Amino acid sequence: MKIDGVFSGGGVKAFAFLGALQALEENDIQFERVAGTSAGALFATFIAAGYNAKEMKKIFLDLPLESFLDQSYWSSFFPFVKWLTLYQTMGLYRGNYFETWLQEKLKMKGIYKFSDLPPEKLKIVAADLTFNRVIIFPDDLKKYYHIDKNYFRVAKAVRSSISIPYFFRPSKIINPLTRQKSYIVDGMILSNFPLWLFDREKLIRLRPILGMQLTDPKHYYYNSKIANAIDMLSALIGTMRKAYDTRYIAENVAKDILFFPIDQVSATDFNLTIEQKKALIDLGYKRTLKFLSKWP
Repeated sequence: MKIDGVFSGGGVKAFAFLGALQALEENDIQFERVAGTSAGALFATFIAAGYNAKEMKKIFLDLPLESFLDQSYWSSFFPFVKWLTLYQTMGLYRGNYFETWLQEKLKMKGIYKFSDLPPEKLKIVAADLTFNRVIIFPDDLKKYYHIDKNYFRVAKAVRSSISIPYFFRPSKIINPLTRQKSYIVDGMILSNFPLWLFDREKLIRLRPILGMQLTDPKHYYYNSKIANAIDMLSALIGTMRKAYDTRYIAENVAKDILFFPIDQVSATDFNLTIEQKKALIDLGYKRTLKFLSKWP
């Protein structure tokens, strides 16, 4: 069966997607189109490039996640330097190693630019801080930046989507006509679960849509307790991150969403042990099999 898939962000929690993909393959379910935010964008990209679950599992189990935390030359010798320079760099880690690593993995499948993928195969969500808007790669490149989407690197788009604010430095896009520089960060700050991409109003679904969300469904409906300014700030950030997605999920039945409640690890825990990685994969596999047994 062919389906469209949407993957949420969630940092290293996304190891659960590996188990989910294995379960889907075992049930002969294949993706026609994929989309994602942040870590979800990464896994969606691997799928679009033609990697199967077995190949992805080997890549990510062998991958030392801490290698993504690349620092400047001086910061590697004097850790406090990265904190001193945060004001100007806007991120503790450069993100260059990640982009280079992903580019090499995509090259192995003959993928470099969006033109190397089938049309509409992959959509990546990020946030443009300069113009205060959600952007969709590759769809919005021409409209907002006067850039031909066919020549834009896929790895650059994913690097933009995984740029967790203050953790990774923002990605930059320069409009070749206006020379305007846009700072692009993790799409999670505006839409962490872009299920709306493939299920737009007045459009008939061409095939089933399956969403994969790295959280517990109750997290979308809890009441924020606000007693002070710190609580208010936390609630404010949470509302910005979830308001759009929450409205969509509330208006559309959750029967097509596969939730993975993961609280035992942090999204930015780049020091996961091999045992923790395997535990997340196993959780994803088992929950997906259970979900498929009831999915209409």
